[in-house]
Amino acid sequence: MEIKWHGQSCFEIKGKSVVVATDPYSEEIGLKLPKIKADVVTVSHGHYDHKNVEALQKENAEIFVAENPGGYEVKGVLLEGIASFHDDKGGTLRGPNTIFDIKMDGVTICHLGDLGHELSEDLVESVDGVDILLVPVGGTYTLDAKLAAKVVGDIEPRIVIPMHCQIDGLKIDLDSVDKFIKELGVEAEKMDSFKFDKKDLPVEGMRLVILACS
Repeated sequence: MEIKWHGQSCFEIKGKSVVVATDPYSEEIGLKLPKIKADVVTVSHGHYDHKNVEALQKENAEIFVAENPGGYEVKGVLLEGIASFHDDKGGTLRGPNTIFDIKMDGVTICHLGDLGHELSEDLVESVDGVDILLVPVGGTYTLDAKLAAKVVGDIEPRIVIPMHCQIDGLKIDLDSVDKFIKELGVEAEKMDSFKFDKKDLPVEGMRLVILACS
């Protein structure tokens, strides 16, 4: 499996036979979305920097779109959309957010979307057994570094990959990933993309993977 980060909350997850994309953005944010020929796309919420599904449909008109809470099964990929909020005021400031658990090739990847609050006990149980956690860390509109580190501690994934943070060209004002690295206290492994087999995932402890925007 290979995971590429294209900036903001957009990932391209390549499995053995299926490609899943997450939260494709509009180029209004200052970044250029690459061509992604995905089979499935997840959308955490309807804001312009997360729901440019049309760009992916140009590459594959038959792409399956998951954007609401609930269970889905597509081409052997199991998706579980879990209701949450974009803020810590029950969604009254920025609306709802859908967390997606993505199970493919025997690996569970959790994309938190634009989560804006701590996880309740019920939510922690809902995302139990996560191998790879994709977590927003930039603050302002989502979790900040301190709260993101707490959420990581609650979920206890084997791999952590931060997202939704400041990078060159982004027109949205967010914190850099450096604050999160310091807050989490785990040595960062920087790489262009994360290629792995299930057997490579750590049995104990946790790895922090910092992906370059590609």
